[in-house]
Amino acid sequence: MEVVKEYTNGEVIVVWKPRQCIHSEKCWRGLPKVFKPKDKPWIDTEGASTQNLINQIKKCPSGALDYFMNNESKKESTMDNIKVAVIENGPLMVTGSCEITHKDGTTEVKDKAAYCRCGHSSNKPFCDGAHKKEGFVG
Repeated sequence: MEVVKEYTNGEVIVVWKPRQCIHSEKCWRGLPKVFKPKDKPWIDTEGASTQNLINQIKKCPSGALDYFMNNESKKESTMDNIKVAVIENGPLMVTGSCEITHKDGTTEVKDKAAYCRCGHSSNKPFCDGAHKKEGFVG
């Protein structure tokens, strides 16, 4: 069972899922008065305004940090709805509503996509089946 920790300032509840954390350090570098990795508990929600907490949590690259307002029912993280499967010798299959930001800055939302793992697709980041012709193994 996954460990989930919650911290509140009375207005917002900060949710931390340690197993999802990739230790990017974005949280404590962005709000060192809130996120204190050497302290127990390591999150002090009184160290910043609610809006600053929310803004920093949104920068978490792994989704290990999330939040919901005290006056709302607990929300299901969008990361909880995403499933990723590595297809043997093929693409990375992602299902669940996912916003994709392309290198030119444009965005799109897809509920299902196959992402290239072999590097040979002419439709990157998406798979176009080139892995078969290239004999990709992985």
